[in-house]
Amino acid sequence: MSTSVNIPSPVAASEGADDALLPAFPSTGIGEQVDDLARRFVELQRQTQRLQKLASIGTLSAMLAHELKNLLTPIVGYAQYALQKPEADLMQTALNSALRNAQAAAALCDRILRMADAREPSVTRVPIRAAVEDALGCLGRGVDRDGIRLDVRIDESLAVRFNADDLRQVLFNLILNARQAMLDRPGTLTLAARGADGERVIIDVTDTGGGIRSEDVSHVFEPFFTTRRQGERPDRRGIGLGLTICRQMVESAGGSISVSSRWGEGTTITLDLPAA
Repeated sequence: MSTSVNIPSPVAASEGADDALLPAFPSTGIGEQVDDLARRFVELQRQTQRLQKLASIGTLSAMLAHELKNLLTPIVGYAQYALQKPEADLMQTALNSALRNAQAAAALCDRILRMADAREPSVTRVPIRAAVEDALGCLGRGVDRDGIRLDVRIDESLAVRFNADDLRQVLFNLILNARQAMLDRPGTLTLAARGADGERVIIDVTDTGGGIRSEDVSHVFEPFFTTRRQGERPDRRGIGLGLTICRQMVESAGGSISVSSRWGEGTTITLDLPAA
């Protein structure tokens, strides 16, 4: 049985702009087939580039949804609680939480717009303790209500050069991860910072949760990698974007982020940032 191969005319094929990049072969059956394979290879490259762009857009959309959900959850929670118990003090707390998280959501949208028009984020001197307290406030509830003891070891004088909204978002994500790690085994959340060589500041976020398995540690900053599964409660599950977002923000500010963990004992996320 013979196989019929439809080979484009060399004259018609030469009309494409991309064909100028293709090598010329003699007008023989083999040469034309090689030309056709080369053209298909160029088209596959174009399709791969398009798919990469779509994948980037999809990842960005998932990141945006992930962050907005984190910011909206305490707003909804406080509003529902305030409606159940219409007390003046509680109403004031709910409004403050809604305002703070709505401002954070607006800053998140501004960050996405900066990515679109290549604007550089404003970098200022950010006091670390104030940023930590702000991030804790964004949780919408104290970690002590989950049986978690909070231990903050940060000197008031320590500060870093960072975008204030981005640093709050990084710390918020790390604190949220630590809280989720201890929901089944209440322990201690430790937030510590120290200077290093006068030019760097080291921030450690440590939990005493279940830890990360050794084979998973090297993957925790990869997009969509998570050790929490979809079958778990909504406040315990994850889609694996929080640490990816943190790494992007930290590295764009000239810093680095790392993780150390012992299975069954807990995890420490370390930020190495430029001092201010």
